[in-house]
Amino acid sequence: MPRKLHNALTAQSVKHAKPGRHADGGGLYLLVKEGGARSWVYRFMLKGKSRDIGLGPAGPGGISLAEARDLATALRLKVKAGIDPLEERQRAEAEAKAAEQAAKVAGITFRAMAETHIAANKESWRNAKHRQQWENTLKTYAYPVIGDLPVAEVDTPHVLKVLEPIWREVPETASRLRGRIETVLDSAKARGYRQGENPARWRGHLAQILPARTKLSRGHHKAMPYDAIPAFVEQLQAREAVAALALEFVILTAARTGEVIAAEWSEVDLAKAVWTVPAERMKAGKEHRVPLSPRAVEILEQTKQLGGKHLFPGAGRAKLSSMAMAMLLRRMKQDVTVHGFRSAFRDWAAECTGYSHEVAEMALAHTIGNAVERAYRRGDLFEKRRRLMADWATYCASGAPAGGKITPINVQSAA
Repeated sequence: MPRKLHNALTAQSVKHAKPGRHADGGGLYLLVKEGGARSWVYRFMLKGKSRDIGLGPAGPGGISLAEARDLATALRLKVKAGIDPLEERQRAEAEAKAAEQAAKVAGITFRAMAETHIAANKESWRNAKHRQQWENTLKTYAYPVIGDLPVAEVDTPHVLKVLEPIWREVPETASRLRGRIETVLDSAKARGYRQGENPARWRGHLAQILPARTKLSRGHHKAMPYDAIPAFVEQLQAREAVAALALEFVILTAARTGEVIAAEWSEVDLAKAVWTVPAERMKAGKEHRVPLSPRAVEILEQTKQLGGKHLFPGAGRAKLSSMAMAMLLRRMKQDVTVHGFRSAFRDWAAECTGYSHEVAEMALAHTIGNAVERAYRRGDLFEKRRRLMADWATYCASGAPAGGKITPINVQSAA
């Protein structure tokens, strides 16, 4: 029977060993490669199988002979207890890798994933407007709710919190927003940042919770008749709430909800009574100057005292909730939408004033004319729009009873 090796190697033999495998005893080996690289290997038998596990480099700067023997002894005890040290190491490495991946995923927010997706696909989209619409809807509605949430954690309640406040008020925008959230989450899953079903998918999921767009208003927003506006504005002014001031400001400027609640003080020049909405927040993707009537300026002077960077701050938020004005209308028992006040303004401008179609449409930030006509129109009819909005503010403050006789105000022709 061959004698078992025990501490067969010495420091000198380790240093001068030639290429090959050199046994020290007890399963410990010195492995020397042709290039001179040295490493320690522990060989063991478990369940009838021979296995090797590396211990690390040998020689200067590596594991000494004494340290290698201590490591081999510790592994020998594990094998004796029925533990496979190689499987144990692989499991520990897998867990460490999983923890590292989890930490990496936790650092990927919904906003970061959305921005990555937009950057990766912008060249394939048909035009710049499409990209701006993507960015604007996510920035206005999704980011305030789930923007800073790890994309791996976005679930159905989060998606509903984004969609439900606007699903009935602006169904077309809400539907497109849902599709964009779904796409961002699919992109995150493809990149390994989340798992499971997509909480923003429609078929078989949100379709069971939210009413289909076809069952909502077909492109028309419930609007208050313009002859009821003065009495309604009186009611608004009797309320002490930021939402009431914001809604009156929406009415006076004929702006969209998202444009108003995201508005910042850096966009406003109170001295010149001008609010400049940046292109990235406009539906048409073009900067829009809004003339402010004296009452609109008065509202902003009130809200400026509340502090914050937004014109209309919300309680405990950076800005007013996108649902605040809609909820105010419900409390006032008004079966209309915030967006519908734009329609009321447009009806008033057409039926009660002499301003041209172009002036009224530009006040609503609508794109007018064909490409050739727009190419020749360099201005934005700002001064004419200023007179129009001043007249609208005068009408809104007239206190005419709802349903009463309408007396068109005298205005200059905008032709």
